[in-house]
Amino acid sequence: MNIALVTSMKYGLPQFVFRDIKALYDKGHVVRIFTLYNQKGLYQPLPEWELIPVRWWQLLFVHLRFFVRQPLLYLELLRTAVRTRSLTDFAIAVGFSRKMRGVDIIYAYFGDHKLFTGYYCKRITGIPLTVTIRAYELHQNPNPQMFRESLQACDRVLTITDYNKHLLVESFGVPVDHIDIVRQIVELEQFKNVPKIKILIVGYFAEKKGHEILFKALQMMKRQDVELWVVGDANPSVLEVDCRKLAKEIGVESQIAFFGVQSGAALRALYRECDIFCLPSRTDRVGNKEGFPNVIAEAMAFGKPVVSTRHAGIPEAIDQILVDENNAEQLADALVRLCDSEALRAQLGARNRRVVEQLFSPSNNDRLAEIFQQTIDRANLDRQQRENINIGAATPVEERMQLPLERRTL
Repeated sequence: MNIALVTSMKYGLPQFVFRDIKALYDKGHVVRIFTLYNQKGLYQPLPEWELIPVRWWQLLFVHLRFFVRQPLLYLELLRTAVRTRSLTDFAIAVGFSRKMRGVDIIYAYFGDHKLFTGYYCKRITGIPLTVTIRAYELHQNPNPQMFRESLQACDRVLTITDYNKHLLVESFGVPVDHIDIVRQIVELEQFKNVPKIKILIVGYFAEKKGHEILFKALQMMKRQDVELWVVGDANPSVLEVDCRKLAKEIGVESQIAFFGVQSGAALRALYRECDIFCLPSRTDRVGNKEGFPNVIAEAMAFGKPVVSTRHAGIPEAIDQILVDENNAEQLADALVRLCDSEALRAQLGARNRRVVEQLFSPSNNDRLAEIFQQTIDRANLDRQQRENINIGAATPVEERMQLPLERRTL
């Protein structure tokens, strides 16, 4: 089949629309995407999909040609558009319809302006029209009059629940035998509970954080039971790297979940649910190093095993498991060792909790305040001593001024 899908991409394709298109393509059908808006979002059309956006600058010419060729039909549809306040939908449909040659069916996803545009496309081309009704169109439709008329023109009306079907029959007069329930699909092979060992890295996308080395190690591990959680994003103040591009280039994109920047309860949840924390810190190309990464201390506080590098101050808290900087092979071996032993992960995690209680206790802040106070007290004492010295070392003129008047001499 050759399907003309009328949809909208205000924020990319809706996820459920993307899945339906992909499933139809996988079955050998052709889907031509006619979109009212064309903005980027999480789900973008794949490169092989044909995308036809609105070309506003072409519409005047297209309308003139349509009027010259079919003046009666044009005027009839124009009157309908004026009566139902759907001029924009009519204008777009004239542009779309000229690109629907060879199409077997028009499929509008959502019963709003997508359906109204599909209605006019059907009137112009004679191609059968179907629509999927989801929810808001039934309760807050932007054009209730046009909605009713467009529904009557549909060859089939699809919806996703029995509840919606009842509303279409009772409230909008759609014949019950014109309605099919077709629920959205879930990619069952991707959405199933397969046990995974979750490795977490937290840090902005900087060269010294070692994301590239970790991605290479993940590729070397060749384990489908491992998933990498990446928290953080680009930071223009450092020597940054494009981690998402790196993941694609190294071939591990399917095993990585990018969470962006997180904090508070969301970040704590990721620490709590990961199995291993890894930060392969390294010296970057301009010589920049870590001090001691706070994220290592946080992971240790959650009782997680930590894999890191012999870098800067990190070995002062971690004596297991450390690898050389920039050594993806050593890192892969260390991670495999932990992945293969739940007991080792628990042992190292418990040890890390004890270490963090000793080294990174909130009492460190008491020590900080104590140092501040000692510094202030010392500065005050030094200032007082200087003042006393200055008073005791009066100048000759000052000494004469301190004598009784009769003893002062010039």
